[in-house]
Amino acid sequence: MAQISVGMTKLAEKMKLENMTKGVNLDDIQISQSDVNRPALQLAGFFDYFDASRLQIIGHVEYTYMNEVLEDKGLAMIEKIMTYKVPGIVFCRNQEVSQELIELGNKYQVPIMKTATTTSDFMAEVIRWLNVELAPCISIHGVLVDVYGEGLLIMGESGIGKSEAALELIKRGHRLVSDDVVEIRKVSDETLIGTAPDITRHFIELRGIGIIDVKTLFGVESVKNTQSIDLVIKLEEWDKDAEYDRLGLEEQYTEFLGNKVVCHSIPIRPGRNLAIICESAAVNYRQKQMGYNAAKELYNRVTNNINKH
Repeated sequence: MAQISVGMTKLAEKMKLENMTKGVNLDDIQISQSDVNRPALQLAGFFDYFDASRLQIIGHVEYTYMNEVLEDKGLAMIEKIMTYKVPGIVFCRNQEVSQELIELGNKYQVPIMKTATTTSDFMAEVIRWLNVELAPCISIHGVLVDVYGEGLLIMGESGIGKSEAALELIKRGHRLVSDDVVEIRKVSDETLIGTAPDITRHFIELRGIGIIDVKTLFGVESVKNTQSIDLVIKLEEWDKDAEYDRLGLEEQYTEFLGNKVVCHSIPIRPGRNLAIICESAAVNYRQKQMGYNAAKELYNRVTNNINKH
């Protein structure tokens, strides 16, 4: 798998960073590491195991140490850090950046940026954002809808009715994330996040009608940009000879990027209301997450009734 990276320009815009080094083109710089580094040890001269691919964060402690303890040597230590070609240095709390430091940034083509945000808040937000942006990503054919807060990924053969089911769910007050193509990112071993490609965001294709703009037709409350994927509904053509799960005592799973997601296979035949089935599946999933399983409750009732006799 090719290494994933995110442009420094995009990060600067997202985090509202002020670029102090106008001679550095942010478009030429890519970040491939979601972790960041506060270079306290490097300012003290310890460069063993220094990961130069990380964004460098100068907080109040580093700034004070650099200016009050190191004094004239502080500039030399920052210059040494720059020689490692770090992707950028961010000064938090709107700390003053000297002209000498800016000149060094331009010389080594290392952007020096400022933010008014506190160090801990900035680090938490930039790590969270980079984890999402740099997460392993795949694209799959399907429809992702937010149903009662649960991310419902509807899959199935082309033309089986995924988009029609999504449209009915939207009319019932739920929110569309993506139609046709869903980009799935693995942000942790437990969490998958789904988004729509920029080019198709908020659009649905309906055979016989064409492309419709959900955001324009139903309003901004009918769409959502990202959603965790909690449940998969696989639509299948009805097969009278096939056996379908009628109790749901054992969960079935499907896998994306190594993460397992609960999966239900739903047979399709004329007269079945897919929207209500999807809503019921979402509510039932939430109920199970809260500790109640209707299938097990029925099983226990039957077992107790048999034992009584």
